[in-house]
Amino acid sequence: MITDHRDHDHFHGTIDPALLTTERGIQAIKWSLAVLMLTALVQAVVVTVTSSVGLLADTIHNFGDAATGIPLWIAFLMTRKKPTKRFNYGLGRVEDIAGIFILVVMLLSGVATAYLAITRLFEPYHIQHLAAVGAASLLGLVGNEVAAVIRIRTGRAIGSAALIADGHHARIDGLTSLGVLVGVVGVWLGFPQADPIVGLGISAVVFKIVWDSGASLVTRLLDGVDPAVLDEVQHAAQHVTEVREVTEVRVRWVGHRLSAEINIAVDSELSVEEGHRVAHEVRHELLHHLPYLGNATIHVDPLSASGELHHRIREHQHGELPTHSH
Repeated sequence: MITDHRDHDHFHGTIDPALLTTERGIQAIKWSLAVLMLTALVQAVVVTVTSSVGLLADTIHNFGDAATGIPLWIAFLMTRKKPTKRFNYGLGRVEDIAGIFILVVMLLSGVATAYLAITRLFEPYHIQHLAAVGAASLLGLVGNEVAAVIRIRTGRAIGSAALIADGHHARIDGLTSLGVLVGVVGVWLGFPQADPIVGLGISAVVFKIVWDSGASLVTRLLDGVDPAVLDEVQHAAQHVTEVREVTEVRVRWVGHRLSAEINIAVDSELSVEEGHRVAHEVRHELLHHLPYLGNATIHVDPLSASGELHHRIREHQHGELPTHSH
């Protein structure tokens, strides 16, 4: 059996990928937060001049979107901490907790937008300085889209579901900014209800993204993974010629890093040292095939006793009940 959290030989003298991906996540948060804060500050100035309620709501959304980056930033910083005896898997799960916080903020912003839209359906308002409000809404659209692209691309690159969810949140607020622009056009054409109608549509988009992103995060918290990942692990292990069989594969996410447990079978004639070498080669293949792999525990069985079935102790098992001590 071989288990190693950081295979320095495979890094060829470079930075540990776990630290590298964490740093990329922090940089993405910094840049997107700066973009959103600048956007919201400019919009706030326009709000004071125009007294636009719609733009005020969009400005609040943008400030809130920038603020959601803070807990995610803290989460990435915490994932840098080394495992301890109490938290021996590290603190990667903090990232997923931050993702849930982001989803809650998204949900609340969607509810607030829907409430404001329904209210304005019955109490339409008149906007002053339509051109200024329209320009500020376009700025909000561009600023949020830039932040969304930064977060989503980086999140996909490092395998961070929380950062991807935060990117979708920024994109939602970009749609909110676009809704303000549509409302401005509607008011200009003499149809003040255009703005709240668009607001309701934006709320529907918010709830859909919250549902999809929430399903992804909850799946991770329950140690769920894409079944294709298991197939990729098995395929990578079978690249080593001495591996005769891959019997069990378990994979789970810890933050934006994968943790894997694999049972392989080799010829019974191999020595312990040779079995260790095979396990090392399997780990090397896994690191090449799974860029997000942070840890792998590889159990080597003789081909004559392949699989966890041969590790069970009948005296400690009773049907489907968990194993127990005497």
